[in-house]
Amino acid sequence: MELSIAIEDTSKRAALFGATDVNLRLIRTAFEVHIAARDGCIHLTGSPAAVRKASGVFEELQRTLRDSPALADGEVEAAIARSAESERMDRGESIDVFGNHAPIRPKTSTQGEYVRAVLENDATFCLGPAGSGKTYLAVAVALMLLKRKKIERIVLARPAVEAGEKLGYLPGDLQAKVNPFLRPLFDALNDMMGFDQIKRFMENDIIEVIPLAFMRGRTLNKAVIILDEAQNTTISQMLMVLTRMGMGSKMIVTADQSQTDLPPGQPSGVLDAVGRLGAVKGVAVVRLEKTDIVRHPLVQRIVEAYGRDERTGR
Repeated sequence: MELSIAIEDTSKRAALFGATDVNLRLIRTAFEVHIAARDGCIHLTGSPAAVRKASGVFEELQRTLRDSPALADGEVEAAIARSAESERMDRGESIDVFGNHAPIRPKTSTQGEYVRAVLENDATFCLGPAGSGKTYLAVAVALMLLKRKKIERIVLARPAVEAGEKLGYLPGDLQAKVNPFLRPLFDALNDMMGFDQIKRFMENDIIEVIPLAFMRGRTLNKAVIILDEAQNTTISQMLMVLTRMGMGSKMIVTADQSQTDLPPGQPSGVLDAVGRLGAVKGVAVVRLEKTDIVRHPLVQRIVEAYGRDERTGR
C-alpha cells in the first residue's frame, strides 16, 4: 500500500523529521514502512496496517506542531505507542486484565471510541447514562495499563454524596463509613481480579480506593486516576482532583449528568470542566448514549422514559 501525506507547514519540516531525520527512522523501524519525503509530501509504502499506523503518527505530530514550534522529548515515541494501542482496539482485540477473566471488549462503537480516547489522551471525560460502561471500561483499561507496566498504581475516587436520602451517622471506622459510597468501584474490580490479588494490591497501595476528599494535597505520578460519579462534584472539587495529576499519569472522569445528588442550585463541577476544557489539547470528551447501555434491556427503556420527561418537562 502507498500513501502520501502533505506536510502542513514546510517551515516546521525539520522539527517534524527531527535532527538527521531521527523521527523518520523511529517511525520506519516501529512499523516497518518505507518513508520518502519529496514535493512537500511524506510518501509511505508498506502493508496496509503498517501504513495506517505510521500515517496516524505523522498526523498526530503535525497537529502538535500547529501549536508548538518543536516536538517535546519523547513525543514521537509516545505517538508511536498510542498508534499501536489504538490499532489494537480498532481491530476489536480484547482488553487484557488480570487472572482468568474472560477478554473484555467494547460492546458498541462509541464504547470503542471511549477506550481509544483514554489510551490516546492524558485526561478523558466520559458522560453517559447508567449501565453504559463508563466505570467498568475505565477500570478495565487501567488494569490493562498496570499489567503492561505502563503505570505503577491505580487510584479510584468517588465523592461521598448521599443519593437523595440522609443516612445519618454510619457505624464503624473510616473504611466502614466510606465503603458504601465506593462499592461500585469494588464491584468492577471484583469482576476482573481475584479477591486475594485485589487485597494484595490494596495492601501495597498499587490499587487505592478512596473518597474524593482524601485527594487534596497529593501528586500522583505514573498512575491512572479514575473519578467516578463526577456529576456530584463541585467546581472547586473538580479543579482540586484534576490538578492531582503527576508525570506519566492519566485522568478518567465519569459522570451521569441525569443523576446528580448535589443541592438544588449547586452547579456540577464536571459540566463546568467539560465546558472549560473540551478544546484543550490532551483532553478528550466522550458522550455515551442509551444505545450503549449493556445492562438488562429494560434499563435502556427506563432511561429513555425518564429522558422523555426531562425533554417535555412532564
